[in-house]
Amino acid sequence: MKRIYPIILITVSASLWGIIAIFVRKLSSIGLSSMEIVTIRVVIAAILLAVIGLLKFQPEMKIRLKDIKLFIGTGIFSIVLFNWCYFTSVNKMNLSLAVILLYTSPAFVTILSFLFLKEKMNWIKGASVIGTIIGCTLIAGVSQNDTVSLSTLGIITGLGAGFGYALYSIFGKFALDRYSSFTVTFYTFLVAAITLIPVTQLWNKGDLLFSREVLLYGGGLGIFPTVIAFLLYTKGLEKIESSKAAIIATVEPVVATLLSVILYKESFGLVQAIGTLIILSSVIIVNISIPKKQKASISLD
Repeated sequence: MKRIYPIILITVSASLWGIIAIFVRKLSSIGLSSMEIVTIRVVIAAILLAVIGLLKFQPEMKIRLKDIKLFIGTGIFSIVLFNWCYFTSVNKMNLSLAVILLYTSPAFVTILSFLFLKEKMNWIKGASVIGTIIGCTLIAGVSQNDTVSLSTLGIITGLGAGFGYALYSIFGKFALDRYSSFTVTFYTFLVAAITLIPVTQLWNKGDLLFSREVLLYGGGLGIFPTVIAFLLYTKGLEKIESSKAAIIATVEPVVATLLSVILYKESFGLVQAIGTLIILSSVIIVNISIPKKQKASISLD
């Protein structure tokens, strides 16, 4: 059960990220830009986490000033960088290609974990990363005709999104050596909120921000695919390797694809179904029981 518990936490968190389109599409239709929606997300998350912290986790609200660099890592270099790169990529190239480049993140995590966290590399991780990338490619439904949508800036920012997405697992792992999952999550969103508010100047849309729909969907965005999802994911990171966590979290595009079919009636063909099966297989492969000799190579120190 101890081995399955973090897997469940990360799977649930990734599933919550998969439903983010419900909130984002509605807020976009109301008239908010992509970065304004991101700002709403991190601000609401920071406020909710501050309230939770003051009520239940006051001792965990304290950090050493010198450790703020860890949360600059998770908040700016991960959350802010990821969102900026991802939305820029979406505007510069085909959405399906942007999604594929975003989900290069498990490969980045595996490499960065090997370089900085001293996590061992083995054939299981390699096979899972390759399977994940192939599965995401199939789910996105890319065809040869999509190559016309390629652009240099789109490719660079798309890879930047995958890199920024991966950095949360890396910086989060360092932060968890010193602080609880709550502390890491709270300061990540606090730093991101402080950074984005002056950049987007969201106060210029005060009337719109306090409308019923924005409060409803903005609140939902801040609670479910943000506060709850990141708390669960960060908690899961305490008991599992970053590279494994990143691979498990790629159930997100599976959930997002199913949502698009069921809720938005978007197409889902045989190729996407195969991609879904490959991703799920990759998640299973990276968590199967392996011989003791190999177990030692991937256990946390």
